Amino acid sequence: MRGHLRKRRTWEYILELGPQPAQRCQSCGRRHWLEGKERKTCRACGGEMRETSERRQRCQAGFATRKVAQAALTTVLSSLESGVYAERKEITLDEFLREEWLPVIKSTIRSTTFSSYSTHVKKHILPTLGRVKLKKLTPLMINSLYARLLKEGKVCGSGGLSASSVRRVHATLHRALNDAVRWDRLLRNPCAAADPPRLGADRDEKIQAWTNLELRKFLAVVRNDRLYPLWLTLSMTGLRRGEALALRWADLDLERARLSVRRSLVPINGTVEVHEPKTSRGRRLVALDPFTVSVLRAWSRRQKEEHLEWGPAWTDSGLIFTRTDGKLIHPERVSKAFRAAVRKTELPPHPSA
Repeated sequence: MRGHLRKRRTWEYILELGPQPAQRCQSCGRRHWLEGKERKTCRACGGEMRETSERRQRCQAGFATRKVAQAALTTVLSSLESGVYAERKEITLDEFLREEWLPVIKSTIRSTTFSSYSTHVKKHILPTLGRVKLKKLTPLMINSLYARLLKEGKVCGSGGLSASSVRRVHATLHRALNDAVRWDRLLRNPCAAADPPRLGADRDEKIQAWTNLELRKFLAVVRNDRLYPLWLTLSMTGLRRGEALALRWADLDLERARLSVRRSLVPINGTVEVHEPKTSRGRRLVALDPFTVSVLRAWSRRQKEEHLEWGPAWTDSGLIFTRTDGKLIHPERVSKAFRAAVRKTELPPHPSA
């Protein structure tokens, strides 16, 4: 077994692997290397396949200089001599992302990040680029993907993704292909030469936040809703949806008119997980105005009444904002209820709806 170098557009090495077991069609001459299941008939013409032994070459191209190509060839020849060489098959982007990348990184990142990566891979990247060979992926193909996502990338409904959403897909693919380079699957990352849309390209289409008058109108219309204390708390404190739903009575100090943000409820694949903030800045004390304090006092009394109505069937979750049976409220149900409340007010949609 030997190897040699040559240059076309870039340097490449050719490795002579010597005689290898194969099958050849007696009709059209097509060859099938015996790396797994044997074939009785040719997939192209249906002719009879017969076993043979033929010399095989492996080519690796794309090296910038002869020196780099020579170093790669020396490494492969050394592994051949030591008996640890294993030829890699050409895999598709789908095979790399689903079978190699996602399973490996799952235990190294937060579950929310993994869920985001999985969604980007399965719903946005693979439907367009999944069948492309990993080593054949180009910046032009990736740019075409971004253009398609901007135009018709929404999974539910029609229309395209925002520029910021496409940039998040770009970040996922860039991370995956960086790992492919580290794992010796690629020589370079084609995402590094791709051009994701610039932020602010769709700024004119963004929904504007409510004015003070619009917020007052919303709170006045929903005054009798069961979740009014939640809407008021969100409005007066600026908490995120998950942070408010994770608040416990132990986090609330009505005497000092403040609450402590320590956790967040995060929906992941149909379930709800409790997550700690990523940084210490996520843990914070938030001051409450007197009116919000009075509303939360009344809410505490109402929750105790619901506890008595349910009796032993009531769940003591310790949460401030719950269903009538004491169980946590799924964040997606809260968003749905908020959109319904906004429709009653006839106000323009809110950015968080």
